[in-house]
Amino acid sequence: MDRMQESIKKHAKQFSSINDLDPLIQQIGEAKYVLLGESSHGTSEFYTLRAELTKKLITEKGFSIISVEGDWPACQNINRYIKGYGQPKQNVKEVLETFERWPTWMWANHEMIGLIEWLKDYNQQSNQNIGFYGIDVYSLWESLDEIIHYLEKTQSPELETARKAFSCFETYNRNHESYAVSAGYLSENCTNESLQLLSSIQKNKWKYQDDFEGSLNMEVNALVTAHAEEYYRIMVRSDSESWNIRDRHMAEAIEAIINYYGDDAKIIIWEHNTHVGDARATDMKEEGMINVGQLLRERHPKKDVYIVGFGTYSGTVIASREWGLNFQITEVPPAQYGSWEYLMHLNGEFNQFLLFTDEHRYEFDNTIGHRAIGVVYQPEYEHFGNYVPSQMGERYDAFLFIDQTTALNPLVLEKIIF
Repeated sequence: MDRMQESIKKHAKQFSSINDLDPLIQQIGEAKYVLLGESSHGTSEFYTLRAELTKKLITEKGFSIISVEGDWPACQNINRYIKGYGQPKQNVKEVLETFERWPTWMWANHEMIGLIEWLKDYNQQSNQNIGFYGIDVYSLWESLDEIIHYLEKTQSPELETARKAFSCFETYNRNHESYAVSAGYLSENCTNESLQLLSSIQKNKWKYQDDFEGSLNMEVNALVTAHAEEYYRIMVRSDSESWNIRDRHMAEAIEAIINYYGDDAKIIIWEHNTHVGDARATDMKEEGMINVGQLLRERHPKKDVYIVGFGTYSGTVIASREWGLNFQITEVPPAQYGSWEYLMHLNGEFNQFLLFTDEHRYEFDNTIGHRAIGVVYQPEYEHFGNYVPSQMGERYDAFLFIDQTTALNPLVLEKIIF
């Protein structure tokens, strides 16, 4: 611990404004994939800081895509709003109200409003087409709805294939748990139908090209359908493999977006640290688990991928005590003794950033506990599983530390429990 503490003291720098992070922007260089993490889904400062970094990457480094850990159909409403496609929602709050899947607070929050409005204005004033996309796997039914609606509207020959898939899934009344049990234990599934739909749409995606990204929308919704089917079928039997299916899907969705925009496109990826920080530098590797950060590093040159982790020492967070329950403002206790966050706090009770360079990564190769807070959080039990053993210099390319953080501000305030 003494060695790690000395290395933090030597290399960490204090910051108080976004301009203090210019060395990070410079270090990113010409990377095409910049992954911005978070150690919780309910911390205000993580969202606002990522938003400011995103703006700088767009204006100073030419990034044109933002992808987030959210549903594709709901995020398409943000994409249409900031681009003025079709008949977008009238205002940003109407857009965010379309996020109905729990936990809605991840994207339907006040912190997102400023970034979305900035993106809309930037696209209009600069004649740019910055895009905003959700790359998660959960929107099985919503993605099927999008596919059916588009094919009906265009009277496409692929409509029959889509209806067969829809008819198969319809039996489960839009209930993921029912499908998971039936497919996982009873071998009654819609695997063939979803794969046939994906194959048909990928083969014919050129037919869906229009002024509103129809081909991309159809392709990713088909990917979601096939991968969500696999995810729910496997989840009742294997947590680690269902995790891998989800992260492979997110990596594939990222590549589909990049391919649509062209080889020169650059993408910013917002996800939890557990998805962006290279799994090979954690105990996830021992459990056979992979993640998006690892996959992108494996598939692309080192200079093209840059990963930034985020963390805090203490404060408050929006989370729920059980899956699906109302959220509440929860105290984040001081970080565990000897953890990464503890050592960062020990270095100074202020905000810090640390760039891991090839010259000194080795100084951070000791395994250390690194806190991760999910949408379900019970702080009194966090020492049982909220610290991920990590080699920080290999897991990330940089780390941003906010010493004291505050809870996110969801739009639906009446659901907050104090």
